[in-house]
Amino acid sequence: MSAAPKIFRQTDSKDPRHYRERVKSPDLVKFRVTLKETDLLISAEKDLTREALAVVWKYRNQIEKYIAQDPHFQESLVPYSVDRLAPPIVKEMAAAGREAGVGPMAAVAGAMAEFVGRDLMDQSPQVIVENGGDIFLATKVKRKISIFTEKKSLPSYVDFWIDPGKTPLGICTSSGTEGPSFSFGRADAVMVISSSAAIADAMATALGNRVHSRKDIQKALDFLRGARHVEGGAVFMEGEMGFWGDLELAE
Repeated sequence: MSAAPKIFRQTDSKDPRHYRERVKSPDLVKFRVTLKETDLLISAEKDLTREALAVVWKYRNQIEKYIAQDPHFQESLVPYSVDRLAPPIVKEMAAAGREAGVGPMAAVAGAMAEFVGRDLMDQSPQVIVENGGDIFLATKVKRKISIFTEKKSLPSYVDFWIDPGKTPLGICTSSGTEGPSFSFGRADAVMVISSSAAIADAMATALGNRVHSRKDIQKALDFLRGARHVEGGAVFMEGEMGFWGDLELAE
């Protein structure tokens, strides 16, 4: 990799990811690491900025090298088979894509969050890695997560409680109207929870692809109900909200 890494101790108030200003975990240390397109906000039991940067570098390098030898891996919008000698993170992305019926790059943000988070757990059993709205979470205490939307027809934030006994897990979002997510749908926001952040990410893409109007909310939730490795999900569309699974809404 030729790009020099950047390290940020605090979020910039002008950052388009302004939702990060709401991230508050007083018992954990918060720090930010970016490298090329990867921009992580991490909370851990101690400052692991240097360690996290090295891990991000490692996994980005594995993905980039694989794409260089197999460009279709990056381009495919449908499930894609990879070489049996591919790195574990590449195999995880491909497997998640197959599970959700989408291309492997639909799982890249969730996979990166999880692989970085699991590596850091050796030094911090509690770790939260947020990667553009896709989260890997390992915690010993109950924590609240928020789903953000700028649509005036919906609350700015909808909050959920996460039980520590159900972690580590992935909580991933997608949108057809906001942010950088690629979606064939028009959902204001969708959210998926899974024991695998890569699967949660790919499933969030697949879920969002199915929502073009409010009448699609139930159909999309039925899709989740039939999916494996998914604990729950939510759809927000044109002033309406739909939920499925083991979710605990916070006031």
